[in-house]
Amino acid sequence: MASVRSVSRLAPRAQFLRPTPTCRILPVAQRSYASARRRPATDDQSAQDAEQSQEDMTTVTEDPNLNGNYPDPSLTSALPIKRQFRDPYGDWWDKQERRNYGEPLHEDNDILGIFSPHEYTHVTPAWGLVQIGCFVAAFCSLCLVVRQIYPDRVSAPRTFPDGLEKELGGPLAPRAAMTDAGFDDASYVEGGSRSSKTDTAM
Repeated sequence: MASVRSVSRLAPRAQFLRPTPTCRILPVAQRSYASARRRPATDDQSAQDAEQSQEDMTTVTEDPNLNGNYPDPSLTSALPIKRQFRDPYGDWWDKQERRNYGEPLHEDNDILGIFSPHEYTHVTPAWGLVQIGCFVAAFCSLCLVVRQIYPDRVSAPRTFPDGLEKELGGPLAPRAAMTDAGFDDASYVEGGSRSSKTDTAM
């Protein structure tokens, strides 16, 4: 009995308890995240190539957004193009921003967004100057035509002799006599103007 126990202890228990699998899946194949292979910027690989390799989008099975591998905007739909040039009638997830769900933002999104100053691309600057010149020429031509066919006034303005210069106290009207205290008390109005004649002189 003791010999049977010693034999059972020495024998591998896994062979008696569970069957041997026909194919064994490697642990590396079972993982769904990115591999731990480092890609530093060494002498063999330039810094630009290393940065580009880190920005390249990996497959979904390797990187389910767990390692912070932000996609390269130049390789995705977030190209450096203003949102105003995107199709306004497209089936966007965000209709106002014209952006899809999960779309990575460009590093210059503050100047590429829909709320940034729009670029006027309706006409070129040269053609715009031509249009402005045509408008000015048409407006001046219209003014000349109206000036030629505009009717005269049916009445004439009323006129007065010398433009009422004497009555309104013009520069040729006689002035009132002035004293140290102001106007002379004996001055009076004669013919619409002041006079320095006194009552005794009258």
